[in-house]
Amino acid sequence: MGYMGKILKVNLSDGTVKTEKIDMDIARKYLGGKGYAVRIFYDYLQRYKKEGISPRDINPFGEENVLIFATGPATGIVGFPKSGRYHVMALRSPLTGSIASANSGGRWGPFLKFAGFDMIVIEGKSEEPVYLEVLDGHAEIKCAKSIWGMNVFDTERTLKERVGERCSVACIGPAGENLVYFANIMNDEHRAAGRTGVGAVMGSKKLKAIVVGGNERPQPAKPDEFDEVSKEAMNKIKKNPVTGEGLPKYGTAILVNVINNAGILPFKNWQTGVNPEADKISGETLAEKYLIKNKSCWGCAIGCGRVTAVKQGCFQILYSEGPEYESIWALGNSTGVMQLDAVIKANHLCDELGLDTISMGSTIACAMELVEKGYIPEELLEGVDLRFGNAAAMVEMIWRTAYKSGFGKYLALGSKRLAEMFGAPELSMSVKGLELPAYDPRGAKGIGLTYATANRGGCHVTGYTISPEILGLPEKIDSLTIEGKAQWVKTFQDFTCVVNSTVNCLFSTFALGAEDYAKLLSAVTGWNLTTEEVMKIGERIYNLERLIINEYGFNGKDDTLPKRLLQEPMPEGPAKGHVVELDKMKEEYYKLRGWVDGKPTPEKLKELDIP
Repeated sequence: MGYMGKILKVNLSDGTVKTEKIDMDIARKYLGGKGYAVRIFYDYLQRYKKEGISPRDINPFGEENVLIFATGPATGIVGFPKSGRYHVMALRSPLTGSIASANSGGRWGPFLKFAGFDMIVIEGKSEEPVYLEVLDGHAEIKCAKSIWGMNVFDTERTLKERVGERCSVACIGPAGENLVYFANIMNDEHRAAGRTGVGAVMGSKKLKAIVVGGNERPQPAKPDEFDEVSKEAMNKIKKNPVTGEGLPKYGTAILVNVINNAGILPFKNWQTGVNPEADKISGETLAEKYLIKNKSCWGCAIGCGRVTAVKQGCFQILYSEGPEYESIWALGNSTGVMQLDAVIKANHLCDELGLDTISMGSTIACAMELVEKGYIPEELLEGVDLRFGNAAAMVEMIWRTAYKSGFGKYLALGSKRLAEMFGAPELSMSVKGLELPAYDPRGAKGIGLTYATANRGGCHVTGYTISPEILGLPEKIDSLTIEGKAQWVKTFQDFTCVVNSTVNCLFSTFALGAEDYAKLLSAVTGWNLTTEEVMKIGERIYNLERLIINEYGFNGKDDTLPKRLLQEPMPEGPAKGHVVELDKMKEEYYKLRGWVDGKPTPEKLKELDIP
């Protein structure tokens, strides 16, 4: 019925490993992936409070932080569209102080289920470097001293030499080991669980890697019904202009020109949303000059991944993957670097060292503006000309950040702490400490409300309203108005929780809606879910996650945006003169949510049967 039925619990403090059964009552209410993990976190917080530990006292790098790797009922199911993902969460993020949450593709998620488990829960922390081997239902903690200090690619190669190619490896690089606040977890070399510093949490626990593999296979509860709804869903994906044409042809980087033409491609740390030279770093240019072939995650027919190479010059790299749209924007457009070969090299280094490309590029861009406005003394830069458009400086700062070398130790803190440290907090383009992604909400008001109210911080994939606002899917809405945006945001956020708990790729939502997911999940689980029930599950997950971050001290004051987006009108382009009218949208949003001051009311919690 889509589940393997087992959770692996690992305590690194005492070196114990045990297996627990999936609680099917919890699965019925929260599915898996993100939802089930959030429910587990709630139980940990209740236990900690009984032990006298306040949620606000939880140290992201402390023994009490919990790290969860989770699949869902879709993961590893042959025929479930785009089911090659897994979700990673930590009880508390070092970057934001909120819940840490990240998601990745490749093969690791399905291979965890093939090993016989739905989830891995990591408690405590080891005194010495270790890695976890989970193969054919058996788990063992092993010494990682010989691979501690290795980059991502060497770590994966070394562990595969020991175990064989039938496995998949998730690991951290030097950035995670050195506790860079936005270090990520990498798997299958170039796939990243890339936001909120989950790699730093893993590093704090001295856990270098998790190797998974096995011969078990999850099966749908209703095979014949599943075959029928699977074919229907796959047909919709093939016929959709984004999933059937745009993504296969140009990958996510197809968005560079699309978003720039809409006037919302943030340029030079969000000083404007228009870059007349954006085509130099576009998906079309990437395909023309650097693309070798497409690459798919497990079980995906789209193949939006890019295998690339820079064959000559100072940024030469003969094999890499990516960069994706967000990485091109963060490392290129946001820093003013219009050399695509440099962006490819920078993206490769982030993968190799284990760094979130969005936070890395955005933090460098913040530093560049701080430098150009005189906030950072030149002597701290140790000879690096850290200014907009300097490709060499941008690439140089990536490895310095991973190793906290020189000025890199400041960049390693993320843009919020960096800007505060040098006296200009308004230059950090972040929400709740998480750097914003590649869409300026002054020209797409719905995504601004999404950023502000996202539980994990500045995040577009919490509710991707760019789809209706810019791409016209499932319908085109006016991007410059605030009317109706609260309802769109709530709907997208709830549905996204369902997708991240299923666990499936969000790109499926360009073609599939809640009704499609209800049919697919019903066939896989055997539960006969309605569309309304599916959406209620998503709403329950979002509200429980919000209840947890309220425990950390987050409330309505934190549901905001950088001053630049609220007070500085867009200087040019289709959105010229616009700011984000956040207060009006937020008031309507809170009413729809049943929240007061950013907190769910007791009536809303009771309605959703939380916890």
